[in-house]
Amino acid sequence: MTEDDARAWMAERWPAEAIDRLNAYESLVRGEAGQQNLVAPSTLDHFWTRHIVDSAQLVAIADARAGQGNWIDIGSGAGLPGIVAAILQRRPVTLVEPRRRRADFLSAAVERLAIAGTNVEQSRIETFRASGNAVLSARAVAALDPLFESASHLADKQTLWLLPKGRSAQSELESAQHRWHGLFHVEQSVTAADSQIVVATGVMLR
Repeated sequence: MTEDDARAWMAERWPAEAIDRLNAYESLVRGEAGQQNLVAPSTLDHFWTRHIVDSAQLVAIADARAGQGNWIDIGSGAGLPGIVAAILQRRPVTLVEPRRRRADFLSAAVERLAIAGTNVEQSRIETFRASGNAVLSARAVAALDPLFESASHLADKQTLWLLPKGRSAQSELESAQHRWHGLFHVEQSVTAADSQIVVATGVMLR
């Protein structure tokens, strides 16, 4: 998928107002690049493919499969996928980020973009508490086994986990299933042939 393909993919699915906010969000990330490494510098020239569409496809999965409730973005970092999800849908979103500077950036971005229903929590996910969570997302945070270990207290049987994993999805899932059971599915990413997403519900220790 090229950058033109990515912008066309988004424009076919979301209104111009959302696209404008995503452009503004991209500008904020680029503007912060000299202060902190929010995303890999090598990905800035492919921002819509590597970050916007990669995050937005999770919203499409959630719309089809998740019930009512909050969206918790674990280790939100630059706000991916959390800020993209907050821009593209009405579900309340909480961005959980342990690092102060990144949490400060997220708070400023939410305010600048005027995203309603979105909160930033500077916290480790292990100590964060919230109920009524329909979606848990995490992008480039940890392998599946420790990720489930650190965040399973936020989930119930209906909670949908959306976990982009690139080419390691299948191997991480096989490893995690030694300790965890649930309904697991590996879905192909629209951004690249070797990129996959782990989709799970009912995640519990064996």
